[in-house]
Amino acid sequence: MLNLNQISLRRGRKLLLQNVSFQIHAGQRMGLIGANGSGKTSLFALLLGELESDDGELSIDPNDVIAHVAQESPNTTKSALDYVIDGDAELRKTQAAIAVGEAGPDRNNADLHILYETMEAIDGFTAESRAAKLINGLGFSADEIHKPVREFSGGWRMRLNLARSLMCRSDILLLDEPTNHLDLPAILWLERWLRRYDGILLVISHDRDFLDQVCTRIAQIENQQINLYAGNYSQFESLRAEQLALQQAMYTRQQKDIKHIQGFVDRFRYKASKARQAQSRLKMLERMTLIAPAHADSPFHFHFASPKKQPQHLLALTNAVLGYTDSAEGPVLDKVNLNLMAGDRIGLLGVNGAGKSTLVKALASGSTLLKGERILSKDTKIGYFAQHQLDLLNPDESPLDHLRRYAPNDRESEMRNYLGRFDFGGERIFEPVAPFSGGEKARLVLALMIRQEPNLLLLDEPTNHLDLEMRQALSVALIEYTGALVVISHDRHLLRSVCDELLIVHDGIVDRFSRSLDEYPAWLKEQQDRDASNDLDKDKSENTNRPVSKKQQRQQEARRRQRLKPLMDKVRNIEKQLESSRQALEKIEASLADETFYTDPDRKAELAGHVKEQASLKATINTLESDWIEASEVLEAAD
Repeated sequence: MLNLNQISLRRGRKLLLQNVSFQIHAGQRMGLIGANGSGKTSLFALLLGELESDDGELSIDPNDVIAHVAQESPNTTKSALDYVIDGDAELRKTQAAIAVGEAGPDRNNADLHILYETMEAIDGFTAESRAAKLINGLGFSADEIHKPVREFSGGWRMRLNLARSLMCRSDILLLDEPTNHLDLPAILWLERWLRRYDGILLVISHDRDFLDQVCTRIAQIENQQINLYAGNYSQFESLRAEQLALQQAMYTRQQKDIKHIQGFVDRFRYKASKARQAQSRLKMLERMTLIAPAHADSPFHFHFASPKKQPQHLLALTNAVLGYTDSAEGPVLDKVNLNLMAGDRIGLLGVNGAGKSTLVKALASGSTLLKGERILSKDTKIGYFAQHQLDLLNPDESPLDHLRRYAPNDRESEMRNYLGRFDFGGERIFEPVAPFSGGEKARLVLALMIRQEPNLLLLDEPTNHLDLEMRQALSVALIEYTGALVVISHDRHLLRSVCDELLIVHDGIVDRFSRSLDEYPAWLKEQQDRDASNDLDKDKSENTNRPVSKKQQRQQEARRRQRLKPLMDKVRNIEKQLESSRQALEKIEASLADETFYTDPDRKAELAGHVKEQASLKATINTLESDWIEASEVLEAAD
């Protein structure tokens, strides 16, 4: 159990928490939400012992193991597999002790026997396979598990940090934005893993679908307090909506947004060129009436201005081959034919590395177009958002300086009001952007893009770094947007809210995804099963037809020995224990053949002790023989 009793916490002069009390028990999965700077990460630091509370008492069982994701990017020559296994500290300690014991003169000592039992108890003999499953689930390919950590990019190293924290057999698991560096398939896998976690889970996330799938409770930090809600995020949102709907001013603002969308639907419902957009907004209207009040006190309120020109044909790629001229791996996508029309609202699906960003770059500027044709209408005005654009901000300039370049004729008061809708207020708009957080920079880039009044939006992971309130405001603004858009996002709520059509990028092609977004996990499973079947057939064919050199035979045998070593070690250890127990039993039974045990009254107590030890050894041998049969079967199946 984790218990906070009347906790108060400050960072510098800012009071984050005041007299906060709550309990959380094993098996409960709590989502921690609140505005940026409200104290979520500081609460984690308190639980990890990195901060001390100003008042109150924090109670955690001293025997509980707390796991969390390290924020620093690792730079080590260790393999990905070894780095992840290091997350289980007790396992590594036990392995080291066994190595010392086995190197000693007495390999049958009692301490070594206890260490083997510990390895069995902590499931240590399957550590490599468990770590490999974690690595694979988070998107790494099978041939990457032995690759040195330092050779991966920053985002992939953070995935290894996440895998390492999951490898730890923890009682309390703290996850701060675990989906930030994951694509949608990896997020779906992580959701399944966390639902099986039987300890205490505390997770900070701005992904509402992730919170819905994982959490059984929501803790909201607001006004230095933590308010607890039973259920997932959608249930919290519904309860929160009921609370805020009682406040008439907020309810009125919500009604104004609904009226705005309903007006669009009423105007264009029966116009052929706008019918799909109208239906999209109509579908969202019902959901919006439920959730909007929960965000009525959000500082973000903005909308996209209607484009001044809306050509019917915006942009097309014809027989396009996409990739990078400096890549030795060849094209990323081939035979791409895509025609973007007015009103198109497209979401792109696909695993990391499939080519989604490559496709969007080709649409935005043609920079990844190797062959084929990119046809751009003269009246098409593109608004492009990508993560690298955050780095293109001038660190020495303020938000106001950046906005002046896009709106040189606007009065300062107008620019102040505009930036205020993105929560840039007061003196903040005059400050250099260099120290701004990732979320603040993303909001500024969005503000600058929207100010250009584009009629085609290309959005590559626009919700990264954005909190829940900003994500909701962006969703509402995109629902109202009358231009065309193409979106890459692992935020399923955003895709579900704003897209009418889904395209899947996979195996070097771009194809229409005929299923719903909710069916995407099933599609992924089908692809994985197909790939596994193809790999198995390929291995069989290669092993049958390909001549193998002696060097390859030695390499294959070395890999086989490495793979089977933990299982072989387990069988050998059981055999050693069996031999030792059988020898001890032979000695006991030999001594029991002495007739004086049965004729000398003074030896009755000694006889009873020998008989008891005989029975104990027989029971131990029976257990070890069963263990040996089971371990041998596992080894045989793995060979």
